[in-house]
Amino acid sequence: MTSPGGVTNLPWLDPRLYQSRVSRAEAEAFCRALAERHYENFTVVSFLLPRPLRQHFANVYAYCRVSDDLADEIGDRERALSRLAEWGSHLDRCYEGESTHPVFVALAATIREFDIPKGPFADLLVAFRQDQLQTRYRTWQELLGYCANSANPVGRLVLHLSGYRDERRRLLSDATCTALQLANFWQDVARDYERGTIYVPEEVMRAHGYSEELLARRVADERWTALMEDLIGRTRALFAQGLELPRLIPGRLRLAIELFSRGGLAVLRAIERECRYDTLHRRPALSRRRKALLIAAALTRSSSGLRERA
Repeated sequence: MTSPGGVTNLPWLDPRLYQSRVSRAEAEAFCRALAERHYENFTVVSFLLPRPLRQHFANVYAYCRVSDDLADEIGDRERALSRLAEWGSHLDRCYEGESTHPVFVALAATIREFDIPKGPFADLLVAFRQDQLQTRYRTWQELLGYCANSANPVGRLVLHLSGYRDERRRLLSDATCTALQLANFWQDVARDYERGTIYVPEEVMRAHGYSEELLARRVADERWTALMEDLIGRTRALFAQGLELPRLIPGRLRLAIELFSRGGLAVLRAIERECRYDTLHRRPALSRRRKALLIAAALTRSSSGLRERA
């Protein structure tokens, strides 16, 4: 099925969704369905979340999901930029109390309840527009700048939903979210290259004697291994920095936050041990068993912490 906007099999992007106002209950059901359909771990994360927050997390996720699809799934740069601009204008109207699309009808209630500023939502759109215009990164700092808009706003939104606005938690969240984004890049180097983008910074490739020409030929030699060891080391350091955050979040929410970090670290270990650093020919993936073990470990650590404080 192709929608009037030319988007195939993405009914949640259908422009007709903007044309009639829906009730809050209908909008929230739309967001829940979108989250459950397109995020395989949403059920697990929902279980770990305090019940009053589950719908709000679904609302925020739905916004992020549609924004990402507008950037990645349309298949035409100019049309994607146009639709992202349109989505941004709907975000503006949401903050003006004029929501129509179901995502924004649901999100408006979340924004009001938690007094969430527009910045994190708008920053995500900056990153998605950047994806349409920039396909190479010269330096490590340039890549971190991209992550500041593509990943860090998500953690800040989670903090807002959790009632936290302090600088310490924000910086720890930024470290975690950047690390998660980077881990995703390193496991998807081949897939991203097929789509025309290289996130591995040119300066880091050069430092290990590697090049885009070698990447195009999928050369996974000792130079590639050294490059991946470097990237994984930098990413693991960010995860280590951010792992302080769950200790600053009480209750069940800490489990969900820790699970994200532990999952990202597990991806790095899979790149090392299962792929032998060769993500050009094999994409690491966490098995259901591995995910279950991560959840069990997070629950165990949380229970131990509660006993120690008792």
